[in-house]
Amino acid sequence: MRTLVLGGIRSGKSRWAEAAIAESVPPDQPVCYVATGSAFDGDEDWSRRVAEHRRRRPAHWSTVETDDIATQLRQSPNTPTLVDDIGGWLAATLDREQAWDAGSVAVDVEEVIAAVRAFHGPLVLVSPEVGLTVVPATASGRRFADELGGLNQRLAALCERVVLVVAGQPVPIKVATR
Repeated sequence: MRTLVLGGIRSGKSRWAEAAIAESVPPDQPVCYVATGSAFDGDEDWSRRVAEHRRRRPAHWSTVETDDIATQLRQSPNTPTLVDDIGGWLAATLDREQAWDAGSVAVDVEEVIAAVRAFHGPLVLVSPEVGLTVVPATASGRRFADELGGLNQRLAALCERVVLVVAGQPVPIKVATR
């Protein structure tokens, strides 16, 4: 089953996603945790947040830190996988493609969509929900919100389950029918 977990900043979406993937597999089955967030040298708060995420993961889970989600999903299409998060991937992709003001990330988005569609094992995708705030004041902020909003909609259409996490509480948006 593919699950998309949406929520705001510090909503508890990552913690909920970790519990969801753990519940979907036998207790000691390996899970691949794909971390898309880059390490920022000198940013103590960010380093603390990354360390907090790492401490929560069971020892038998593997962690892959990459912004190449499509390749990772294609390499292990049957391994239970958690991707945290799609917004971090999109920001890195906009940087790599120099697409904040112009250019396109369409090819990258299509690769991720195809890899999610072809994935066979349990998959949990974490993404920020951008539709719950004001329209960003900058062109790059609006570009990010537009791209992420469209990507979240496409991922939600592919996933059997979609959950919005608010204040640590899951709100089912789309319930699996199988």
